[in-house]
Amino acid sequence: MLNIGCHLSVSKGYENMGKEALALGGNTFQFFTRNPRGGKAKEIDKSDADALLILMKNNNFAKVLAHAPYTLNPCSKDERTREFAFETMTDDLRRMEYLPGNMYNFHPGSHVGQGVEKGIEMISSLLNNALSEDMTTTVLLETMAGKGSEVGSRFEELREIIDRVELSDKLGVCLDTCHVFDGGYDIKNDLDGVLTEFDKVIGLSRLKALHLNDSKNPLGSHKDRHEKIGDGYIGLEAFGRIVTHPVLSALPCYLETPNDNEGYAREIALLKSF
Repeated sequence: MLNIGCHLSVSKGYENMGKEALALGGNTFQFFTRNPRGGKAKEIDKSDADALLILMKNNNFAKVLAHAPYTLNPCSKDERTREFAFETMTDDLRRMEYLPGNMYNFHPGSHVGQGVEKGIEMISSLLNNALSEDMTTTVLLETMAGKGSEVGSRFEELREIIDRVELSDKLGVCLDTCHVFDGGYDIKNDLDGVLTEFDKVIGLSRLKALHLNDSKNPLGSHKDRHEKIGDGYIGLEAFGRIVTHPVLSALPCYLETPNDNEGYAREIALLKSF
């Protein structure tokens, strides 16, 4: 069975997000922990979180994925921005314990001219300060497209971050199909080769989730512009191979395509049809 869902709004409440995912044909979902541009998060209603956990258990949900705000940049030149990244991640991880055993995804960050090595040092420092032994959440580093000074467009960069984190057993990777394609990994024509390289550099045991997005731009463009499934340069046939690949088929998948709920329902049904 394909474990798939889309991005939903946390403002509707946890249980309602679960119900919405089911109505769209999914059995998981992704949500921003707060406004994607930052800001204070709404207080959690424990009864609402508990209701979602019951719904997930009763409907064989895969793990849900919380997404950090885009403004979280642990390798910024600006000290206040780095402080915000730490404050936000630690608060988010505290809040995720209301949904124990699930996952939290973040963009590693942009080094803004300081260099990749400095960026990696700062990202790993954040994780060393934010992760704790008793947390049940798995924190995912997202593969990036490499636009501007983004860290994480190469598998080697993600590996180096992981190697510098003391509690690395709490870490995994979310592979974004648009990002890796824009980053130069040819998942359209050489999916097996890309997965072999991922395994060699990072290890497939670290691969915990997929963001399923087509790309508005060709291979290696470093643009990061998501497209609807089958309407971009990756193409529908490639997504059929991705969701049925023996290495990937059991992973939870989250759509971040430019869609409304009706469009998400169509894409979920389309990908499940494979």
